[in-house]
Amino acid sequence: MRISAQISIVIAAIFASVCFGVAIKGFSSLGELVDPVQHSDALGFAWFWAFLGAIAVAFGAIGVWIVKTGKEI
Repeated sequence: MRISAQISIVIAAIFASVCFGVAIKGFSSLGELVDPVQHSDALGFAWFWAFLGAIAVAFGAIGVWIVKTGKEI
């Protein structure tokens, strides 16, 4: 299945929004945790989702560049 560059940009934006939403929820819930092990695990979980969001933004930016330059991969 092939998807167009425009659709890949939309999918990347939606995925990035979901990832950053999960990351924000994870960071905001850190204050509720009292166990240091759970706090550390939750922090790693939140950073992982933030990293996934950043990757989605990067792929979205590449998609925008492809659309603007008219390159075919």
